[in-house]
Amino acid sequence: MNARTHTGPIRALARLAVANRASGVYLTLVGGAVAVAAAQPLFAPDADASFIWVWPALFTFPAFGVVAWLGESAWGAAAPTWFFVTGIAASALLQSLALGATLRALRGRRRRQVPSAG
Repeated sequence: MNARTHTGPIRALARLAVANRASGVYLTLVGGAVAVAAAQPLFAPDADASFIWVWPALFTFPAFGVVAWLGESAWGAAAPTWFFVTGIAASALLQSLALGATLRALRGRRRRQVPSAG
């Protein structure tokens, strides 16, 4: 078996999650929102600075909804920050994977519909 034609399932999932244009744009958007949210307290250390974290959470919904529910169930209103930041990252990767799989399915469907030139 040729190593180039046989890729492991983890490598295939990683390609679906990050190695396409749609997933790249989505992950850049989420990463930018996280970077702005993390840097915002440095520039405006007021009480409203924590509300900036709503944007990364919104960009990762609906998957982040499950994370928020788990955090609320486990810790109530005092869920740790690390849990939500890790949840945002995991939600973004999960949705990026779904976006990549959807894109691949649509491309495969389009290829099957195109008549051969022959």
